[in-house]
Amino acid sequence: MNNKENPRHSQFDFFVPYVTDAPLRDHRETMERPFFSLAKRKRLKPIEYISPDGGVFVNVYPNQEFGMATIWDADILIWATSCINEMKRKKINDISKTLYFHPYDLLRSISRNTGGRQYLLLKESLGRLQSTTVVTNIRAHKGKKQRQFSWIESWTDHVDEITGISQGMSITLAEWFYEGILTDGGVLAIDPLYFSITGGRERWLYRVARKHAGGAGEKGFAISLLTLFEKSGVEGSFRRFKYEIYKIVKENKLPRYNLIIERNDNNPLLRIILTKNN
Repeated sequence: MNNKENPRHSQFDFFVPYVTDAPLRDHRETMERPFFSLAKRKRLKPIEYISPDGGVFVNVYPNQEFGMATIWDADILIWATSCINEMKRKKINDISKTLYFHPYDLLRSISRNTGGRQYLLLKESLGRLQSTTVVTNIRAHKGKKQRQFSWIESWTDHVDEITGISQGMSITLAEWFYEGILTDGGVLAIDPLYFSITGGRERWLYRVARKHAGGAGEKGFAISLLTLFEKSGVEGSFRRFKYEIYKIVKENKLPRYNLIIERNDNNPLLRIILTKNN
């Protein structure tokens, strides 16, 4: 590996408090409900979700210039979750919600290419994560009805004042997200193959599967397609969503899980079963 591929700077190295090959972990509370756009195109329509019992709501508001944070942007949050969880596992004291990193390492950790265009796309992702606004009553502190935040409070590209070359970057996570990582049981392990999933609905479906089907036994976990549609937050009709889910089930390429459609009068069910060879 040459220096052009992976630029290093001795003054920046000591800021990196994580292991880049840490086991992958995802933030449990974001894995099922509609926190992200599942489309690659710019989304400007808000997500406004209320659970069937009325007990939980999630509202996501995009920035008119940047659009809404996508499920691909959330790869950065998976990386951050993995880093902080690894520090927690090692019993490091005073874990900061600010992470300093080399873009090269982050991109490799989430199975992305490391060319110049990817660095630009990384900055665009950070812009969406910072500008998207989330309002929810999930884990609202006692006496509060809701919490409002953006996924990251800030991000910085640290540049050498003399050469103008980037020496690394930093992100500061939202307090709500950071607290969830440090909560006991707040994260779940995910398969590195998750990053190879190209479709937004497939990615979201994997996260639903990981949260519910992993410990559900041989029969797995079943959910009605209508409930799944409501939890996805996707734009478009239920009819279109159902068509897409049927297509995903037919291909059945979700890592570690088998997908089966079960007829249930006029409300078909999707059954998700953890494969036995894992």
